[in-house]
Amino acid sequence: MSETTLVVSSSPHIRSRESIQSIMGNVLIALAPATFAAIYFFKLQAFLIILVSVLSAVVSEALWQKLTGQRVTVNDLSAVVTGVLLAFNLPSSVPLWIPVVGSAFAIIIVKQFFGGMGQNFMNPALAARAFLLASWPSIMTNWAADGVTAATTSATSSATVDAASSATVLGILKSGGGNLPALWDLFIGNVGGCIGETSALALLIGGAYLVYKKVITINIPASYIGTVFLLTWILGRDGTLFTGKPVYEIFAGGLMLGAIFMATDYSSSPITPLGQIIMGVGCGIMTTVIRIYGGYPEGVSYSILFMNLFVPLIDKFTIPEAFGGKKK
Repeated sequence: MSETTLVVSSSPHIRSRESIQSIMGNVLIALAPATFAAIYFFKLQAFLIILVSVLSAVVSEALWQKLTGQRVTVNDLSAVVTGVLLAFNLPSSVPLWIPVVGSAFAIIIVKQFFGGMGQNFMNPALAARAFLLASWPSIMTNWAADGVTAATTSATSSATVDAASSATVLGILKSGGGNLPALWDLFIGNVGGCIGETSALALLIGGAYLVYKKVITINIPASYIGTVFLLTWILGRDGTLFTGKPVYEIFAGGLMLGAIFMATDYSSSPITPLGQIIMGVGCGIMTTVIRIYGGYPEGVSYSILFMNLFVPLIDKFTIPEAFGGKKK
């Protein structure tokens, strides 16, 4: 009778070839179309903002880890991703010290103060954007654009205006006045706004890549965007039901950027499919309420940050009991 040797080890027993570096590398690949679109529409200033933001994020992380005696982990590319996402949330008119301050805040205050990679309870880039918007509102809402033109149409005429002197699409929708741009211009990104949020086409291409590579699931983006589409159509902006412009609402502003690249952040989003749908719907409801009833034309950043706070609670009620675990 032969003896059988059993080797018992602690969990986890499932291993993956994925690493933080490979995941972040895929995110950067997914962000590439929007980066090219930003540089195409906003020219040199967009390139400089992205470059300064990325370098500031990397340097901030390396310096903090060096000063605190930690292992320097900038080669995992997470700081690079944070720098790109922060830059995407800035107007092309900001002075270059803005991304420096924002990147330092995102990396040191929001990420490192809470334990580093995977320990932050909210998205660092969005938190930095909220900080910058509260600190320098006039700079962060100056939509002057370098070389961008916004095509506008009306029932009787079509004209091209300089985006530097025109309101954003959400601003036009909020005020109820002015000519909205053609849907094609809105879709490809030929409108004013933050440099990385204007091209819905580029962001959707990046999102499709992330879903294909299984970096993210479609749960949060679909439930988030779908909720905004449905609610803005039903509620309307003039108080009359079913008079909204939902296609403009989902392509304008930072909805695509936030739903695809920020609400899906691993460390600040639910881990179960049901929890992800709950978060997406919650973000969609809050974004719609802020856009229609609030004083600010955009609500994506604050909606995601607000729902980040509820992620532990969402996980608590949606993670199934472990096999053999004690019943509630």
